[in-house]
Amino acid sequence: MNVVEEYTGHVEPGGDAARRTLEALTITKLSVGPMDNNAYLLVSQASGEALLIDAANDAERISDLIGHGPQRPALRTVVTTHQHADHWQALGAVAGANGSNTAAHPEDAAPLPIPPDFLVEHGDTLTVGDSVLEVIHLRGHTPGSIALLYRDPAGHGHLFTGDSLFPGGIGKTATPELFTSLLNDVSERLFDALPDDTWVYPGHGDDTTLGTERPKLGEWRERGW
Repeated sequence: MNVVEEYTGHVEPGGDAARRTLEALTITKLSVGPMDNNAYLLVSQASGEALLIDAANDAERISDLIGHGPQRPALRTVVTTHQHADHWQALGAVAGANGSNTAAHPEDAAPLPIPPDFLVEHGDTLTVGDSVLEVIHLRGHTPGSIALLYRDPAGHGHLFTGDSLFPGGIGKTATPELFTSLLNDVSERLFDALPDDTWVYPGHGDDTTLGTERPKLGEWRERGW
């Protein structure tokens, strides 16, 4: 597995991974599967413990990303951002191979291929070594969709949004009511609560920032479902 150290937020399907190095964590992004799903591996610089966000597909490529030697990180936790099947095709294989705990929101737990070890709600936290990730429930794309926020003490926030927020809009919803629910949660729990320099890591495609997307909120609401 080739890992590019110059992080731009763009990775190619089936291509290289890209790593961002922070003071306490590294964040490595990999595109997997036929739907260009993003899997994110977070590794503590101090302890070598790791957390994976969305074991979406390609268990072998994810395993190659983690590594195979004695110095590879210890994958303690695999978090699934929501219940849609393209986000958990490799969950059982990756968690089983690494003895990892799994986590998801209770409202999206039932469709997953293995029962989560931890059910997480809005306001809960997960850890990667000494680093803390905050759970943010975003209702609309699915009932139990979650985002994860890492507030880097040495820099800006890092927000993993699953399929709830992308460059150019919120995630797909099934009804006008669910569209309103998701847009309200994204507006109140993300844009109203976090600064413009918060970096957004979506479930598919390229990254963005809240500052880039903020001017479009009114347009999204007017556009509607």
